[in-house]
Amino acid sequence: MSEHDVAIRGGRIIDPETGLNAVGDVAITGGRIDAVIPGGSADLHAREEWDAAGQVIAPGFIDLHSHCADPASRRLQVCDGVTTALELEAGMLDMSGAYARMVERGSPNNFGYSASWALARMSVCGIDVSAGLPAFLANIGAPAWHRELSDRERGRMLEMLRRELDDGALGIGVLLGYCRETPGVEYLEVAGLAAETAAPTYTHVRDLGRPDSGLLGAIEVVAAALDSGAHMHLCHINSTSVRAVDRVHTLIDDAAGEGMRVTTEAYPYGSGATGIGAQFLDPRELAASGRSPSDIVYLRTNERIQTAERLVELRAQDPAGLAIVEFLSEESPEDLGYLTRALLHGDTAVASDAMPLSPADPSHDVGWPVPSGTATHPRTAGTFARIFRWYVRELQILDLAEAVRRCTLVPARILEGVSSDMRRKGRVQVGADADLVVFDPQTVTDRATYASPVEPSTGFSYVAVNGTPVVKEGVLQVTALPGLPVRGGR
Repeated sequence: MSEHDVAIRGGRIIDPETGLNAVGDVAITGGRIDAVIPGGSADLHAREEWDAAGQVIAPGFIDLHSHCADPASRRLQVCDGVTTALELEAGMLDMSGAYARMVERGSPNNFGYSASWALARMSVCGIDVSAGLPAFLANIGAPAWHRELSDRERGRMLEMLRRELDDGALGIGVLLGYCRETPGVEYLEVAGLAAETAAPTYTHVRDLGRPDSGLLGAIEVVAAALDSGAHMHLCHINSTSVRAVDRVHTLIDDAAGEGMRVTTEAYPYGSGATGIGAQFLDPRELAASGRSPSDIVYLRTNERIQTAERLVELRAQDPAGLAIVEFLSEESPEDLGYLTRALLHGDTAVASDAMPLSPADPSHDVGWPVPSGTATHPRTAGTFARIFRWYVRELQILDLAEAVRRCTLVPARILEGVSSDMRRKGRVQVGADADLVVFDPQTVTDRATYASPVEPSTGFSYVAVNGTPVVKEGVLQVTALPGLPVRGGR
Protein backbone atom coordinates (compact mmCIF):
# COMPACT_ATOMS: atom_id res chain seq x y z
CA MET A 1 0.00 0.00 0.00
CA SER A 2 1.43 3.40 -0.99
CA GLU A 3 2.41 5.85 1.71
CA HIS A 4 1.72 9.58 1.31
CA ASP A 5 3.88 12.40 2.57
CA VAL A 6 1.06 14.00 4.60
CA ALA A 7 -2.49 13.05 5.54
CA ILE A 8 -4.83 15.79 6.74
CA ARG A 9 -7.43 14.07 8.85
CA GLY A 10 -11.08 14.75 9.66
CA GLY A 11 -11.55 18.28 8.35
CA ARG A 12 -14.47 19.85 6.50
CA ILE A 13 -13.20 19.78 2.92
CA ILE A 14 -14.41 22.69 0.78
CA ASP A 15 -13.63 22.46 -2.91
CA PRO A 16 -15.26 25.44 -4.62
CA GLU A 17 -15.12 23.99 -8.13
CA THR A 18 -16.87 20.65 -7.56
CA GLY A 19 -19.01 21.88 -4.65
CA LEU A 20 -17.56 19.28 -2.29
CA ASN A 21 -18.37 20.34 1.27
CA ALA A 22 -17.94 17.32 3.51
CA VAL A 23 -15.82 16.01 6.36
CA GLY A 24 -13.00 13.79 5.18
CA ASP A 25 -9.28 13.30 4.61
CA VAL A 26 -6.82 14.83 2.14
CA ALA A 27 -3.41 13.37 1.27
CA ILE A 28 -0.36 15.08 -0.18
CA THR A 29 2.63 13.58 -1.97
CA GLY A 30 5.39 15.42 -3.81
CA GLY A 31 3.74 18.84 -3.55
CA ARG A 32 0.44 17.70 -5.10
CA ILE A 33 -2.86 16.49 -3.69
CA ASP A 34 -3.11 12.77 -4.44
CA ALA A 35 -6.17 11.74 -2.45
CA VAL A 36 -9.42 13.45 -1.41
CA ILE A 37 -11.64 11.10 0.61
CA PRO A 38 -15.05 12.33 1.81
CA GLY A 39 -15.88 10.45 4.99
CA GLY A 40 -12.21 9.62 5.53
CA SER A 41 -10.42 6.30 5.34
CA ALA A 42 -8.54 4.20 7.86
CA ASP A 43 -6.54 2.78 4.95
CA LEU A 44 -4.90 6.15 4.28
CA HIS A 45 -1.27 6.01 5.41
CA ALA A 46 1.23 8.85 5.54
CA ARG A 47 4.58 9.67 7.06
CA GLU A 48 3.00 12.68 8.79
CA GLU A 49 -0.57 13.40 9.90
CA TRP A 50 -2.28 16.73 10.57
CA ASP A 51 -5.39 16.79 12.73
CA ALA A 52 -8.09 18.96 11.13
CA ALA A 53 -11.05 17.87 13.26
CA GLY A 54 -13.53 20.71 13.67
CA GLN A 55 -11.70 22.77 11.06
CA VAL A 56 -11.96 23.60 7.36
CA ILE A 57 -9.59 22.21 4.72
CA ALA A 58 -9.66 24.66 1.81
CA PRO A 59 -7.47 25.75 -1.09
CA GLY A 60 -4.80 28.26 -0.15
CA PHE A 61 -5.86 31.86 -0.75
CA ILE A 62 -4.74 33.53 -3.98
CA ASP A 63 -4.01 37.25 -3.76
CA LEU A 64 -4.04 38.91 -7.18
CA HIS A 65 -2.94 42.26 -5.82
CA SER A 66 0.08 42.26 -3.52
CA HIS A 67 2.93 44.75 -3.48
CA CYS A 68 4.89 42.67 -0.95
CA ALA A 69 8.39 41.66 -2.01
CA ASP A 70 10.32 41.34 1.25
CA PRO A 71 10.17 38.15 3.35
CA ALA A 72 8.57 39.81 6.39
CA SER A 73 5.55 41.16 4.54
CA ARG A 74 5.09 37.87 2.70
CA ARG A 75 5.21 36.01 6.01
CA LEU A 76 2.44 38.26 7.30
CA GLN A 77 0.42 37.21 4.26
CA VAL A 78 1.15 33.51 4.87
CA CYS A 79 -0.21 33.93 8.40
CA ASP A 80 -3.36 35.26 6.68
CA GLY A 81 -3.68 32.08 4.61
CA VAL A 82 -2.20 33.46 1.38
CA THR A 83 -0.33 30.74 -0.50
CA THR A 84 0.03 32.70 -3.77
CA ALA A 85 0.66 36.47 -3.80
CA LEU A 86 0.96 38.19 -7.19
CA GLU A 87 2.08 41.70 -8.18
CA LEU A 88 -0.40 42.40 -10.99
CA GLU A 89 -1.64 46.00 -10.64
CA ALA A 90 1.75 47.75 -10.58
CA GLY A 91 3.72 44.93 -12.16
CA MET A 92 7.43 44.78 -12.92
CA LEU A 93 9.88 45.14 -15.76
CA ASP A 94 12.65 42.63 -16.48
CA MET A 95 10.64 39.45 -15.86
CA SER A 96 13.70 37.20 -15.90
CA GLY A 97 15.45 39.35 -13.32
CA ALA A 98 12.37 39.77 -11.12
CA TYR A 99 11.67 36.04 -10.98
CA ALA A 100 15.35 35.18 -10.51
CA ARG A 101 15.73 37.61 -7.61
CA MET A 102 12.73 36.17 -5.79
CA VAL A 103 13.93 32.61 -6.39
CA GLU A 104 17.35 33.53 -4.99
CA ARG A 105 15.88 35.28 -1.95
CA GLY A 106 13.24 32.62 -1.38
CA SER A 107 9.57 33.18 -0.65
CA PRO A 108 7.19 31.48 1.79
CA ASN A 109 4.44 31.63 -0.84
CA ASN A 110 4.14 31.50 -4.63
CA PHE A 111 4.86 34.66 -6.61
CA GLY A 112 4.41 36.24 -10.02
CA TYR A 113 4.26 39.54 -11.90
CA SER A 114 2.52 41.40 -14.66
CA ALA A 115 4.38 43.67 -17.07
CA SER A 116 4.31 47.22 -15.71
CA TRP A 117 2.87 49.90 -18.00
CA ALA A 118 3.84 52.62 -15.49
CA LEU A 119 7.49 51.53 -15.25
CA ALA A 120 7.71 51.14 -19.03
CA ARG A 121 6.23 54.62 -19.49
CA MET A 122 8.63 56.11 -16.97
CA SER A 123 11.54 54.34 -18.66
CA VAL A 124 10.84 55.79 -22.11
CA CYS A 125 10.60 59.19 -20.40
CA GLY A 126 14.19 58.83 -19.14
CA ILE A 127 13.53 57.76 -15.54
CA ASP A 128 15.63 54.98 -13.98
CA VAL A 129 13.13 52.33 -12.91
CA SER A 130 15.55 49.49 -12.17
CA ALA A 131 14.45 49.45 -8.50
CA GLY A 132 10.88 48.51 -9.47
CA LEU A 133 8.05 49.63 -7.16
CA PRO A 134 10.31 51.86 -5.00
CA ALA A 135 11.35 53.66 -8.20
CA PHE A 136 7.72 54.17 -9.13
CA LEU A 137 6.88 55.57 -5.70
CA ALA A 138 9.95 57.85 -5.69
CA ASN A 139 8.95 59.28 -9.08
CA ILE A 140 5.20 59.12 -8.59
CA GLY A 141 4.76 62.85 -9.14
CA ALA A 142 7.77 63.50 -11.41
CA PRO A 143 6.74 65.82 -14.28
CA ALA A 144 8.96 63.85 -16.72
CA TRP A 145 6.37 61.10 -17.18
CA HIS A 146 3.24 63.21 -16.66
CA ARG A 147 2.93 64.16 -20.29
CA GLU A 148 1.75 62.81 -23.62
CA LEU A 149 4.22 60.45 -25.29
CA SER A 150 5.34 60.84 -28.86
CA ASP A 151 4.38 58.14 -31.37
CA ARG A 152 7.93 56.82 -31.22
CA GLU A 153 7.92 56.69 -27.40
CA ARG A 154 4.59 54.88 -27.37
CA GLY A 155 5.98 52.35 -29.83
CA ARG A 156 9.02 51.74 -27.62
CA MET A 157 6.83 51.36 -24.55
CA LEU A 158 4.54 48.84 -26.25
CA GLU A 159 7.54 46.87 -27.47
CA MET A 160 8.90 46.74 -23.91
CA LEU A 161 5.57 45.36 -22.68
CA ARG A 162 5.47 42.81 -25.51
CA ARG A 163 8.95 41.53 -24.53
CA GLU A 164 7.84 41.13 -20.92
CA LEU A 165 4.78 39.14 -22.02
CA ASP A 166 7.03 36.92 -24.14
CA ASP A 167 9.16 36.41 -21.02
CA GLY A 168 6.36 35.12 -18.79
CA ALA A 169 4.50 38.18 -17.50
CA LEU A 170 0.98 37.42 -16.26
CA GLY A 171 -0.59 40.25 -18.27
CA ILE A 172 -0.16 44.03 -18.17
CA GLY A 173 -0.56 46.12 -15.01
CA VAL A 174 -1.86 49.61 -15.79
CA LEU A 175 -1.62 52.28 -13.07
CA LEU A 176 -3.68 54.66 -15.18
CA GLY A 177 -4.98 56.50 -12.12
CA TYR A 178 -1.50 57.83 -11.43
CA CYS A 179 -1.04 59.58 -14.79
CA ARG A 180 -4.22 61.33 -15.85
CA GLU A 181 -2.40 63.00 -18.77
CA THR A 182 -2.33 59.66 -20.60
CA PRO A 183 -4.30 59.97 -23.86
CA GLY A 184 -7.16 57.54 -24.32
CA VAL A 185 -5.56 56.21 -27.49
CA GLU A 186 -2.54 55.02 -25.50
CA TYR A 187 -4.74 52.99 -23.17
CA LEU A 188 -6.54 51.50 -26.18
CA GLU A 189 -3.20 50.53 -27.69
CA VAL A 190 -2.22 48.76 -24.47
CA ALA A 191 -5.55 46.93 -24.48
CA GLY A 192 -4.96 46.02 -28.12
CA LEU A 193 -1.59 44.50 -27.24
CA ALA A 194 -3.25 42.53 -24.45
CA ALA A 195 -5.89 41.21 -26.85
CA GLU A 196 -3.28 40.28 -29.45
CA THR A 197 -1.25 38.33 -26.91
CA ALA A 198 -4.26 36.82 -25.04
CA ALA A 199 -3.12 38.52 -21.83
CA PRO A 200 -5.30 40.28 -19.23
CA THR A 201 -4.82 43.89 -18.16
CA TYR A 202 -5.14 44.95 -14.50
CA THR A 203 -6.18 48.60 -14.29
CA HIS A 204 -6.20 51.14 -11.50
CA VAL A 205 -8.74 53.39 -13.20
CA ARG A 206 -8.04 56.97 -14.18
CA ASP A 207 -8.73 59.55 -11.46
CA LEU A 208 -10.20 62.72 -12.95
CA GLY A 209 -10.34 64.77 -9.76
CA ARG A 210 -14.13 64.63 -9.41
CA PRO A 211 -16.53 62.59 -7.26
CA ASP A 212 -17.65 60.35 -10.14
CA SER A 213 -14.11 59.48 -11.28
CA GLY A 214 -14.65 55.82 -10.38
CA LEU A 215 -17.65 55.51 -12.69
CA LEU A 216 -15.98 57.38 -15.56
CA GLY A 217 -12.80 55.36 -15.07
CA ALA A 218 -14.73 52.09 -15.19
CA ILE A 219 -16.47 53.25 -18.37
CA GLU A 220 -13.03 53.73 -19.95
CA VAL A 221 -12.03 50.17 -19.00
CA VAL A 222 -15.22 48.72 -20.48
CA ALA A 223 -14.78 50.85 -23.63
CA ALA A 224 -11.28 49.38 -24.01
CA ALA A 225 -12.72 45.86 -23.66
CA LEU A 226 -15.30 46.67 -26.34
CA ASP A 227 -12.70 48.20 -28.66
CA SER A 228 -10.06 45.47 -28.28
CA GLY A 229 -11.75 42.32 -27.05
CA ALA A 230 -9.15 42.06 -24.28
CA HIS A 231 -9.82 40.66 -20.81
CA MET A 232 -9.90 43.80 -18.64
CA HIS A 233 -9.61 43.55 -14.86
CA LEU A 234 -10.67 46.40 -12.55
CA CYS A 235 -8.43 46.62 -9.49
CA HIS A 236 -9.83 47.35 -6.00
CA ILE A 237 -13.33 48.37 -7.09
CA ASN A 238 -14.13 49.33 -3.50
CA SER A 239 -11.58 52.15 -3.39
CA THR A 240 -11.99 53.53 -6.91
CA SER A 241 -15.76 53.17 -7.41
CA VAL A 242 -16.58 54.21 -3.81
CA ARG A 243 -20.22 55.42 -3.78
CA ALA A 244 -20.69 54.80 -7.51
CA VAL A 245 -20.12 51.07 -7.04
CA ASP A 246 -23.70 50.02 -7.84
CA ARG A 247 -23.59 51.81 -11.19
CA VAL A 248 -20.18 50.31 -11.92
CA HIS A 249 -21.61 46.85 -11.22
CA THR A 250 -24.42 47.52 -13.69
CA LEU A 251 -21.80 48.54 -16.24
CA ILE A 252 -19.83 45.31 -15.68
CA ASP A 253 -22.99 43.20 -15.95
CA ASP A 254 -23.96 44.95 -19.19
CA ALA A 255 -20.47 44.32 -20.58
CA ALA A 256 -20.75 40.61 -19.72
CA GLY A 257 -24.11 40.51 -21.46
CA GLU A 258 -22.38 41.77 -24.61
CA GLY A 259 -19.75 39.04 -24.40
CA MET A 260 -16.95 41.14 -22.92
CA ARG A 261 -14.76 39.85 -20.09
CA VAL A 262 -14.42 42.44 -17.33
CA THR A 263 -13.44 41.04 -13.92
CA THR A 264 -12.84 42.77 -10.62
CA GLU A 265 -11.62 42.50 -7.03
CA ALA A 266 -12.15 44.22 -3.67
CA TYR A 267 -10.78 44.32 -0.14
CA PRO A 268 -12.75 44.76 3.13
CA TYR A 269 -11.45 48.15 4.28
CA GLY A 270 -12.75 51.70 3.88
CA SER A 271 -9.31 53.17 3.34
CA GLY A 272 -6.47 52.67 0.89
CA ALA A 273 -2.75 53.35 0.92
CA THR A 274 -0.35 54.83 -1.60
CA GLY A 275 2.61 57.16 -1.98
CA ILE A 276 1.70 60.60 -0.68
CA GLY A 277 3.05 62.15 -3.89
CA ALA A 278 0.26 60.56 -5.98
CA GLN A 279 -1.35 63.00 -8.38
CA PHE A 280 -4.83 62.53 -6.94
CA LEU A 281 -3.59 63.53 -3.45
CA ASP A 282 -2.76 67.04 -4.60
CA PRO A 283 -4.86 69.36 -2.36
CA ARG A 284 -6.65 70.81 -5.39
CA GLU A 285 -7.53 67.32 -6.64
CA LEU A 286 -8.79 66.34 -3.19
CA ALA A 287 -11.08 69.35 -2.99
CA ALA A 288 -12.48 68.72 -6.47
CA SER A 289 -13.25 65.10 -5.58
CA GLY A 290 -14.96 66.01 -2.30
CA ARG A 291 -12.15 65.05 0.07
CA SER A 292 -9.81 66.98 2.35
CA PRO A 293 -6.25 66.69 3.69
CA SER A 294 -7.66 65.35 6.97
CA ASP A 295 -8.67 62.17 5.11
CA ILE A 296 -4.93 61.35 4.83
CA VAL A 297 -2.64 59.86 7.48
CA TYR A 298 1.10 60.08 6.73
CA LEU A 299 2.49 56.79 8.03
CA ARG A 300 6.10 57.80 8.66
CA THR A 301 4.93 60.00 11.56
CA ASN A 302 1.38 58.60 11.92
CA GLU A 303 0.21 62.17 11.38
CA ARG A 304 -3.31 63.01 10.27
CA ILE A 305 -2.77 65.93 7.94
CA GLN A 306 -4.68 69.04 8.93
CA THR A 307 -3.94 71.61 6.25
CA ALA A 308 -3.34 71.84 2.53
CA GLU A 309 -0.03 73.58 3.24
CA ARG A 310 1.22 70.66 5.31
CA LEU A 311 0.15 68.22 2.61
CA VAL A 312 2.07 70.19 -0.03
CA GLU A 313 5.13 70.15 2.23
CA LEU A 314 5.05 66.38 2.76
CA ARG A 315 4.46 65.68 -0.92
CA ALA A 316 7.58 67.68 -1.76
CA GLN A 317 9.73 66.19 1.02
CA ASP A 318 8.79 62.51 0.70
CA PRO A 319 6.69 61.69 -2.39
CA ALA A 320 7.23 57.94 -1.87
CA GLY A 321 6.12 58.07 1.79
CA LEU A 322 3.18 55.76 2.42
CA ALA A 323 -0.12 57.35 3.41
CA ILE A 324 -3.49 55.95 4.45
CA VAL A 325 -6.35 57.54 2.48
CA GLU A 326 -9.88 57.23 3.83
CA PHE A 327 -12.64 56.90 1.22
CA LEU A 328 -15.47 55.19 3.15
CA SER A 329 -16.24 55.18 6.85
CA GLU A 330 -16.34 51.64 8.23
CA GLU A 331 -18.52 52.96 11.09
CA SER A 332 -21.17 54.46 8.79
CA PRO A 333 -24.03 52.04 7.93
CA GLU A 334 -24.45 53.69 4.53
CA ASP A 335 -20.75 53.50 3.69
CA LEU A 336 -20.55 49.95 5.01
CA GLY A 337 -23.30 49.12 2.53
CA TYR A 338 -21.18 50.38 -0.37
CA LEU A 339 -18.14 48.48 0.91
CA THR A 340 -20.13 45.28 1.35
CA ARG A 341 -21.76 45.45 -2.06
CA ALA A 342 -18.36 46.01 -3.65
CA LEU A 343 -17.30 42.62 -2.30
CA LEU A 344 -20.49 40.64 -2.80
CA HIS A 345 -21.27 41.36 -6.43
CA GLY A 346 -20.96 38.56 -8.98
CA ASP A 347 -17.56 36.94 -9.17
CA THR A 348 -15.61 39.62 -7.33
CA ALA A 349 -12.31 38.22 -6.05
CA VAL A 350 -10.92 39.07 -2.65
CA ALA A 351 -7.56 40.81 -3.15
CA SER A 352 -5.60 42.71 -0.51
CA ASP A 353 -3.59 45.44 -2.26
CA ALA A 354 -1.02 44.56 0.42
CA MET A 355 1.60 47.27 0.88
CA PRO A 356 5.34 47.15 1.62
CA LEU A 357 6.45 47.51 5.22
CA SER A 358 7.88 50.85 6.30
CA PRO A 359 10.27 50.22 9.24
CA ALA A 360 10.73 52.72 12.03
CA ASP A 361 14.45 52.55 11.24
CA PRO A 362 14.82 52.53 7.43
CA SER A 363 18.49 51.54 7.69
CA HIS A 364 17.55 48.04 8.92
CA ASP A 365 15.58 45.30 7.18
CA VAL A 366 12.40 44.22 8.89
CA GLY A 367 12.89 40.90 10.66
CA TRP A 368 10.49 38.44 12.27
CA PRO A 369 8.44 38.94 14.30
CA VAL A 370 7.77 42.29 12.68
CA PRO A 371 8.72 44.99 15.20
CA SER A 372 5.98 47.23 16.54
CA GLY A 373 6.32 50.67 15.02
CA THR A 374 6.61 49.19 11.52
CA ALA A 375 4.09 50.99 9.34
CA THR A 376 1.80 49.62 6.64
CA HIS A 377 -1.90 49.28 5.91
CA PRO A 378 -3.62 46.58 8.03
CA ARG A 379 -4.82 44.94 4.80
CA THR A 380 -1.27 43.61 4.34
CA ALA A 381 -1.66 41.32 7.34
CA GLY A 382 -5.39 40.86 7.73
CA THR A 383 -7.46 40.96 4.52
CA PHE A 384 -8.42 37.31 4.19
CA ALA A 385 -9.01 36.48 7.86
CA ARG A 386 -11.07 39.66 8.06
CA ILE A 387 -13.41 38.30 5.37
CA PHE A 388 -14.12 35.22 7.49
CA ARG A 389 -14.25 37.05 10.80
CA TRP A 390 -16.33 40.05 9.70
CA TYR A 391 -18.42 39.03 6.70
CA VAL A 392 -18.96 35.34 7.48
CA ARG A 393 -19.03 35.09 11.28
CA GLU A 394 -20.09 38.51 12.57
CA LEU A 395 -22.18 40.13 9.83
CA GLN A 396 -23.38 36.74 8.53
CA ILE A 397 -23.83 38.07 5.01
CA LEU A 398 -21.42 35.70 3.27
CA ASP A 399 -21.64 31.92 3.34
CA LEU A 400 -18.45 30.12 4.43
CA ALA A 401 -18.12 28.13 1.19
CA GLU A 402 -18.78 31.24 -0.90
CA ALA A 403 -16.11 33.15 1.02
CA VAL A 404 -13.66 30.32 0.28
CA ARG A 405 -14.60 30.49 -3.43
CA ARG A 406 -13.94 34.23 -3.65
CA CYS A 407 -10.53 33.80 -2.01
CA THR A 408 -9.47 30.83 -4.16
CA LEU A 409 -11.26 29.65 -7.30
CA VAL A 410 -12.41 33.09 -8.47
CA PRO A 411 -8.88 34.54 -8.66
CA ALA A 412 -7.52 31.28 -10.10
CA ARG A 413 -10.01 31.46 -12.95
CA ILE A 414 -9.16 35.09 -13.68
CA LEU A 415 -5.62 33.93 -14.45
CA GLU A 416 -6.17 30.50 -15.99
CA GLY A 417 -6.17 31.84 -19.53
CA VAL A 418 -2.68 33.29 -19.19
CA SER A 419 -1.06 30.76 -16.84
CA SER A 420 -1.48 26.99 -16.86
CA ASP A 421 -0.04 27.04 -13.32
CA MET A 422 -3.31 28.53 -12.08
CA ARG A 423 -5.36 25.59 -13.34
CA ARG A 424 -3.89 23.55 -10.49
CA LYS A 425 -4.61 26.14 -7.78
CA GLY A 426 -7.76 27.23 -5.98
CA ARG A 427 -9.02 23.64 -5.72
CA VAL A 428 -8.94 20.65 -3.38
CA GLN A 429 -8.78 17.91 -6.01
CA VAL A 430 -6.47 15.07 -6.96
CA GLY A 431 -3.68 16.50 -9.10
CA ALA A 432 -4.02 20.05 -7.77
CA ASP A 433 -1.07 21.79 -6.17
CA ALA A 434 -0.92 21.17 -2.43
CA ASP A 435 -1.50 24.83 -1.57
CA LEU A 436 -3.89 24.37 1.33
CA VAL A 437 -5.16 26.08 4.47
CA VAL A 438 -6.60 24.45 7.56
CA PHE A 439 -8.46 26.90 9.78
CA ASP A 440 -11.09 27.08 12.49
CA PRO A 441 -14.03 29.09 11.10
CA GLN A 442 -15.13 29.96 14.66
CA THR A 443 -11.84 31.54 15.69
CA VAL A 444 -10.00 32.67 12.55
CA THR A 445 -9.49 36.41 12.85
CA ASP A 446 -7.51 39.38 11.69
CA ARG A 447 -5.60 41.23 14.42
CA ALA A 448 -4.06 44.00 12.33
CA THR A 449 -5.54 47.44 12.98
CA TYR A 450 -4.75 50.94 11.78
CA ALA A 451 -3.01 51.58 15.11
CA SER A 452 -1.15 48.24 15.07
CA PRO A 453 -1.04 47.09 11.44
CA VAL A 454 1.53 44.27 11.60
CA GLU A 455 -0.23 41.89 13.99
CA PRO A 456 -0.48 38.49 12.23
CA SER A 457 -3.86 36.84 11.75
CA THR A 458 -4.65 33.79 13.87
CA GLY A 459 -6.86 30.72 13.58
CA PHE A 460 -4.88 28.96 10.84
CA SER A 461 -3.57 25.62 12.11
CA TYR A 462 -1.78 24.78 8.87
CA VAL A 463 -0.84 26.67 5.73
CA ALA A 464 0.85 24.46 3.12
CA VAL A 465 2.60 25.79 0.02
CA ASN A 466 3.47 23.12 -2.55
CA GLY A 467 3.01 20.54 0.18
CA THR A 468 5.40 22.19 2.66
CA PRO A 469 3.92 23.59 5.87
CA VAL A 470 4.74 27.28 6.33
CA VAL A 471 2.35 27.45 9.27
CA LYS A 472 2.27 24.28 11.37
CA GLU A 473 0.10 23.79 14.45
CA GLY A 474 -0.53 27.52 14.37
CA VAL A 475 3.16 28.49 14.34
CA LEU A 476 4.91 30.19 11.42
CA GLN A 477 7.83 28.13 10.12
CA VAL A 478 10.24 31.02 9.59
CA THR A 479 12.79 29.07 7.60
CA ALA A 480 10.24 27.52 5.20
CA LEU A 481 10.52 29.12 1.75
CA PRO A 482 8.68 26.73 -0.62
CA GLY A 483 7.13 29.38 -2.88
CA LEU A 484 7.45 28.80 -6.63
CA PRO A 485 7.08 31.16 -9.58
CA VAL A 486 3.73 31.50 -11.34
CA ARG A 487 4.46 32.46 -14.94
CA GLY A 488 2.45 33.35 -17.97
CA GLY A 489 2.77 31.35 -21.16
CA ARG A 490 1.96 32.26 -24.72
